[in-house]
Amino acid sequence: MKKIVQFFRESYAELKRVVWPSRDEVTSSTKVVLISVMIFAAVLGMLDFILLAAIDVIF
Repeated sequence: MKKIVQFFRESYAELKRVVWPSRDEVTSSTKVVLISVMIFAAVLGMLDFILLAAIDVIF
């Protein structure tokens, strides 16, 4: 039981030392991720469409 209590105390102490990002940094990073995912999805969708059309032409 002592080890469990020690673990939570050390975890809490470690969380106090963390430098948390500001709200603006989180918002900015989220926008970058969402835009990147949309671009990547569009590129993969177009690639899938092109390859499917090419396979239909070949066969």
